Amino acid sequence: MNEYELVIGLEIHVELKTKSGMFCGCPADHFGKVPNTQTCPVCLGLPGALPVPNKTAIDWTIMLGLALGSNIAEVSKFDRKHYFYPDLPKGYQISQYDQPLCKGGVVKTSFGDVRIHRVHLEEDTGKLQHKTVNGKRVTLVDFNRSGAPLMEIVTEPDMQSSAQATEFLKKLHQIIRFVGISDADMEKGSMRLEPNISVRMKGSRELPAYKVEVKNINSFKFAAAAIEYEFKRHIALFKEGKVPAQETRGWDERQNATVSQRNKEGASDYRYFPEPDIPPLRFSKEYIEDLRKLVPELPDAKVQRFMNEYELSEMDSVAVTLSKDFAEVFERMVVEGKKTTGVTASNVAKWLINKKSYMADLSPEEFVRQLIQEKQVVQVSDVDLQKAIESVFSVNSKAIADYKAGKEQSAMFLMGMVRRKLPKADVAQILDALKKSLKS
Repeated sequence: MNEYELVIGLEIHVELKTKSGMFCGCPADHFGKVPNTQTCPVCLGLPGALPVPNKTAIDWTIMLGLALGSNIAEVSKFDRKHYFYPDLPKGYQISQYDQPLCKGGVVKTSFGDVRIHRVHLEEDTGKLQHKTVNGKRVTLVDFNRSGAPLMEIVTEPDMQSSAQATEFLKKLHQIIRFVGISDADMEKGSMRLEPNISVRMKGSRELPAYKVEVKNINSFKFAAAAIEYEFKRHIALFKEGKVPAQETRGWDERQNATVSQRNKEGASDYRYFPEPDIPPLRFSKEYIEDLRKLVPELPDAKVQRFMNEYELSEMDSVAVTLSKDFAEVFERMVVEGKKTTGVTASNVAKWLINKKSYMADLSPEEFVRQLIQEKQVVQVSDVDLQKAIESVFSVNSKAIADYKAGKEQSAMFLMGMVRRKLPKADVAQILDALKKSLKS
């Protein structure tokens, strides 16, 4: 395996949490609803029904593009993508081909930058359900999801390991949720992962002449497992003198393996042409700049600000910015904690991280009450602390002498004596002040 290396690109489908569908007024929240109860002539593709684009979905797609550093099209359009499958009632999907809303962009990972090829918008398909009815295996179709706004992010083939692909996916997931355009809940299918995998000789710069796409993966763990499985499968084929077939495969979590589904189509197979019922979309520079103002502070920028403004360690700063809600709770608690108890931002961060809870419903007053009750991060005034230290020193001259003679454990004894007088004080604060006093 040391002779070969992976070439990975990713396609990620994200359902936007708009109230209505991409081209109709049906509710977009289809999860858990009674099958085929949220449909209309438009999303069922009935004759004479005309699509009307969802402005919010378009705006949100542009906002994600801005968050990723993409170039936003001043002119974009929708296209018809033709294929025949039971979950596609019209026989075509309204998507975007040669003029997507967003091109380019980048997501930084610890392994290197991953370039974004494009971000475009389309309608989702229906959902197939494989069941047994009257003793027979059948496939049923639920069209509730048909027509939901679906954003697709396509990367360049810049990743060379499952670890890099996983880090990229987690960062993209975090950015999407920070922008607030989707819950990106993979268990509900609102974020679906599709690795495109090839293998080449190590050191080669040529892109392989084939790729295998693994469709509709619903977890980071399974995406990594599928990539590793395909890596080994491709190498085994190469060693037999074969080239892996360009195909679409699925991930079978019970077998812990990928399984063949169909030969992979090319763009020409879809017979793209401009959607005749939707005119081209035109965006002024002013319109795009107005959307840029709606993009919130993003995770990487927030991590850096917390390190600079609150003097957090990088580890703590990353931990409290895992979600936008958690970061907002942290800042709210820092303000209230400083005002009421003098607690440091670092103490607040550690307390929240240790709680392993987003605590979005915790009021500032309740937060302060818990800080005091737990006695683990409350800071006392320098004056009160110094008075307690002087009182302890006045009756513990031997411990002071032992410390100055090199017995470090004496400092811990003295710290315990001070803590008896100030049970709500932070241990680190006591120890720091104690050692300064012992050196004076």
